[in-house]
Amino acid sequence: MNLLITNGRVIDPSQDLDATLDLLIEDGTISRVDKRIKSTVEKIDAKGLVVAPGFIDLHTHLREPGQEHKETIATGTRAAVAGGYTAVCAMANTVPPNDERAVTEMVLAEAARNGWCRVYPVGAVSKGLKGEELAELADLHAAGCVAVSDDGKPVYNAQLMRRALEYCSMLNMPVIAHEEDANLNEGGVMHEGFFSTLLGMRGIPAASEETLVARDVILAKLTNAHVHIAHLSTAGAVDAVRRARQDGVKVTCEVTPHHIALGDDALQSFSTNLKMNPPLRGEAHRKAILEGIADGTIDAIATDHAPHHFDEKNVEFDLAPFGIIGLETAFAVCNEHLVRAKVIKLPRLIEMLSCGPARVFNLPGGTLRAGALGDVTLIDPDAKVEVPREFYSKAANSPFIGQTLRGRIVATIVAGEIKHGQ
Repeated sequence: MNLLITNGRVIDPSQDLDATLDLLIEDGTISRVDKRIKSTVEKIDAKGLVVAPGFIDLHTHLREPGQEHKETIATGTRAAVAGGYTAVCAMANTVPPNDERAVTEMVLAEAARNGWCRVYPVGAVSKGLKGEELAELADLHAAGCVAVSDDGKPVYNAQLMRRALEYCSMLNMPVIAHEEDANLNEGGVMHEGFFSTLLGMRGIPAASEETLVARDVILAKLTNAHVHIAHLSTAGAVDAVRRARQDGVKVTCEVTPHHIALGDDALQSFSTNLKMNPPLRGEAHRKAILEGIADGTIDAIATDHAPHHFDEKNVEFDLAPFGIIGLETAFAVCNEHLVRAKVIKLPRLIEMLSCGPARVFNLPGGTLRAGALGDVTLIDPDAKVEVPREFYSKAANSPFIGQTLRGRIVATIVAGEIKHGQ
């Protein structure tokens, strides 16, 4: 729980800090950040490395309870620390869903027993994720949920969404919106556009996402509540968030590494590891996401880590489930396609992986200020990394397997304990 990190490039966007400094963790919390700190505790020489606030993932599917053949809290959090994450938000679409206190308490208890990093449960908006009746939102919040979402399913009923926003505004808790109109999708499996026509596959139009984003921005304004748009993927959605912010609406959003790095042209390989929801979009949408990252519209990068068993993905494209894993590759993918591509600088990337997520969900961490959690990620942003075929995750459904990227997680430290690396 005591650790001294010396000679590192400390980047903490929460303090506008970027300098070569030492960092001391005592009793699991950050004690000092200064030049040439003297201490007798265990030391890590971070010369040539970046010292950043521990990454926080706002959108992780740990699959436990109920789908442990895909992932468990133990394996999912082990994958998280391998990717530099010191905390993850566990989504509610488990079996049974996290729509009552008992499930929340089970997730927290299992995380305390076998977790490698902090786990913050996300509760369900509606009972059974059915979109018919509100879950006991206050009870979920009291049990430890940091947000609510029916992720995997949209909340179609506008009145139910309004009530959820009203209740959650009293609890100071965001409602996470999965924006998808399945009536527009009509069984689509990829983005509707040139390549869906070329490949003869049913398409998912951008309007499927944009119509519900527009509705929920309006409802957030009506209720003066905080709505968070999950895995935003279209130009129209980016623009809607940007305009709503300018109008004073409490709306935040996240994007995924795969929507940053890949477009729908990649699906010409027919790999089911490229099938996700929302789908990979056309180049104009990808460029709009990059612009939203560069101008600050987008608050956070979230993995939407969605593990599936090999047999589930090893089928025809139309039959495969949506979703890919992302915890272990997120930093390298984003570093390659954002920082090295000169879209943004490294401090902005660190902000979207740590400070931004902490701010959006009002979580502890995301800063290296004295008194903060001793959660730190050490990074070598120039090191080459070849994405393996085997992961710490139970699953291997990644579209980046075999790629060589730049950006290695050297160590992940949770409450002063080295959970991965050195």
